[in-house]
Amino acid sequence: MAKEDKDKVQPEKKFRAGGVVATVWKNTQKNKEGKEFEVYSINVDRTYKDGDEFKQTSSMKVNDLPKLALVANEAFAYLNLKDSTPDKE
Repeated sequence: MAKEDKDKVQPEKKFRAGGVVATVWKNTQKNKEGKEFEVYSINVDRTYKDGDEFKQTSSMKVNDLPKLALVANEAFAYLNLKDSTPDKE
């Protein structure tokens, strides 16, 4: 594996419904006291085909809205439930 591949930041999780994808990213930031904390962001994209080429856009069509709602709800549930699961002993 090339060094530049090792340095690429990978998403924490992806949720798909057809061509609509919600990607969860985890970032570390520091507060004023220098203490690190995690923040999460979500990107939503739609994949479509233009001729023989696949492309991505953040613009959604009316028929994509149910898929957008589904992946957004899955991302929301994942982020809210991930730290509340009990530790396995």
